[in-house]
Amino acid sequence: MTSSIQTLILLLAVVAAIAIIADRTRIPSAILLVLTGVLLALMPGLPAIELAPEFVLLFVLPPIIYTSAFNMSWREFRFNLRPIASLAVGGVVFTTVVVAAAAHWLMGLDWPVGFVLGAIVSPPDAIAPLSIARRMELPRQILVILEGEGLANDATALILYRFAIAAVSAGAFSFGHAAETFAAIVAGEIVWGVGVGWTTLRLRRWVRNPLIEILLSLLTPFVAFWPPERLGGSGVLATVTAGLYVSWNGPQLISSATRLQGVFFWEFFVYVIEGMVFLITGLQARAVLDRIGDYETAQLAISAGVIASVLIAARFISIFPATYIPRWLVPALSRRSPAPPWQWSVVLAFTGVRGVVSLAAALAIPLATAAGRPFPFRNLILFLTFSVILLTLVGQGLMLPWLIRALGLSHAGRAEREVERSEEHEARAEGVKAAIERLDALAAERNLSAQMVDAVRHQHRERLKHLQSRSDRDAVASRLGATCDEVESLLIDAERLRVNELFRSGALRDEARRRIERDLDMREAHLAQQQRPET
Repeated sequence: MTSSIQTLILLLAVVAAIAIIADRTRIPSAILLVLTGVLLALMPGLPAIELAPEFVLLFVLPPIIYTSAFNMSWREFRFNLRPIASLAVGGVVFTTVVVAAAAHWLMGLDWPVGFVLGAIVSPPDAIAPLSIARRMELPRQILVILEGEGLANDATALILYRFAIAAVSAGAFSFGHAAETFAAIVAGEIVWGVGVGWTTLRLRRWVRNPLIEILLSLLTPFVAFWPPERLGGSGVLATVTAGLYVSWNGPQLISSATRLQGVFFWEFFVYVIEGMVFLITGLQARAVLDRIGDYETAQLAISAGVIASVLIAARFISIFPATYIPRWLVPALSRRSPAPPWQWSVVLAFTGVRGVVSLAAALAIPLATAAGRPFPFRNLILFLTFSVILLTLVGQGLMLPWLIRALGLSHAGRAEREVERSEEHEARAEGVKAAIERLDALAAERNLSAQMVDAVRHQHRERLKHLQSRSDRDAVASRLGATCDEVESLLIDAERLRVNELFRSGALRDEARRRIERDLDMREAHLAQQQRPET
């Protein structure tokens, strides 16, 4: 037990160190963590750490999927449902078939085994590409499609994976039965996800305690994920549905205190989970290499290169026809949703990196079939999966910023951000106006004193003036290539420094200092959110 705790602390220390390096080098931490894990795994004398597939699928995947779904805009998800579904369902199925064909014809694997490999490596992981896309300020629609695909593609892949494993174990496969089962799983998980979201929101409204509400929010993804997964589904669609439902209906039912504390908790929780998982993914290198002693190095290298190349090519082949052919065939669709620039499609096609879900699925392959025979090519599938993750995550991940710049898309979404900030200022101003109107109505209904009403009205009118002047300053700053947020950040630093001087001199008590510090922190957090690329 002590050894496990020490190992966990050491891994957390490595994650923290890599996070600092990633922040300085602007390289996604996922790439550096995987590479660091590989280097540590190959160092002699260090203990081997093997990833338990059940741990990833049952404990890591649910909170990551849930928080991604919660942060996703339901309106934008619904608006981009066609391209998201095209990638998350059509693209995954197409990739599975293409990889299975390549594994059968080029590597000699049986068709069912080829489908197992194809289902495992078919779902892209959006974490690293999204971090790059946000930093490079790509257009909002690209971010939404990447996020939406990342939410749903695991469900398709894991369902196909279960069908393929069953086909290898039983030696038979029925396409009609599989299609019916797939439709039933999708419908059932959506219904279950809505039910879980509805129930947990009502429980949280009834409790009205931020700490208990956050605990209930932590339980929500597991309640949504585990029952469908145990019944033969994926659990992913149910978790996505629950996250979207809570996100859409939560503002009316979740208290402000819970939101303030919950945002920090979930950001930190998911940050630690993702960092640990990518590091442990790299640490699987030793276990993977120990299992492939029966294969020649050249054979393994060629096989890994073939599968990685087929994956990359399959994504390009699936994206371009799905983007442009429907618009050519259906003019109404083209008028309603004009075709995006070809550069957008190239970027989306290049973001098909693979991640930990693929590795967990490969590790979860049973050791033997239903007949008691060893599962065919199990170790080779595991090696190919790990190699594909390494090649795509590191190779494509490092090349993606260069490609974005070469296509002229770097900061292409900055104008959208300016429009959104303008809309935000207008909405804030409308909210203050509504508060002033409500104040006048309350004054008449409750016979409030004129002095109090005038004082409150003056306060809100000052807020309105501040918002209007801030909007004007932002517009001027945008034209000049600067931002007023930087100046305000420096002023906050000056306030904080002066308050701390008063505290150290004894002119300010500790509790008062903490209250002032909290107000300054909230102002600074608001400015940081304004400056952060769209998420």
